Amino acid sequence: MPELPEVETIVRQLAPVVAGQTITQAGSHPSAKFSSAADAIDTQIHKVFRRGKYILFTLSNQHELIVHLGMTGKLQLVRAPDANDAYIRAWWQLSNGKRLELHDVRRFGRVAVVRAGEYATLPTLAALGPEPLDSSFNAEMFWKASRASRRAIKTQLLSQRLLAGIGNIYADEALWRAEIHPAARQLTKSQAETLRQELAVVIENAIKHGGTTLRDYRSLDGSTGENQHHLECYGRHGEACLRCGEPLARMVIDGRGTTFCKSCQKR
Repeated sequence: MPELPEVETIVRQLAPVVAGQTITQAGSHPSAKFSSAADAIDTQIHKVFRRGKYILFTLSNQHELIVHLGMTGKLQLVRAPDANDAYIRAWWQLSNGKRLELHDVRRFGRVAVVRAGEYATLPTLAALGPEPLDSSFNAEMFWKASRASRRAIKTQLLSQRLLAGIGNIYADEALWRAEIHPAARQLTKSQAETLRQELAVVIENAIKHGGTTLRDYRSLDGSTGENQHHLECYGRHGEACLRCGEPLARMVIDGRGTTFCKSCQKR
């Protein structure tokens, strides 16, 4: 699933191309998960921004068009649709002659048009925690929020309630860099500050490299990310830890495969 860096990469590419454009036509797959795409017809896109893993388009009628890419979704801008593409789940024709398409092989994505800021029909979006790169987010907030739960810190990071936008890849990477065991249930204040800092480093580096492509993720222009070549922990179980040289281990925490170092990340 595209995580914060991948979605941020797409938003940065989208914004200068679609801001100011009017949606003249739209259509979708008949599924209720995509059918509200047409509700954005005859509106102008004022801006594009990201919240967690969601892409939001501010529209001229005080509504927002919201797109979640799910597991395999990708957005692309085309001049003409491909009649043979069976995986176009939603599309929007823009006044500049380009067409924005949502491709989603597995149909885990989602499209919604709601009044701006009213996310009752999107409870995950409504309950998102703070953005990890937000300047207002601090270690004290992180420490208090993490101690309010008895779940493993890895699970908390993936819940989207502790922080917005973190998925399996960047949770493993940040916990390894912070030398925190992924199954730890409570953080000290010092650990909370270290993890906050390492999350920022991991995310900023991933954005710099255009996101991580392991299989499906593509940026707006169809290119793959490059961050998969810079991963230090995720998916490297059995290989040597880049810090201590011991083989990285793998465990399952609340159903999610997790790579970590038994030597560096002691519980």
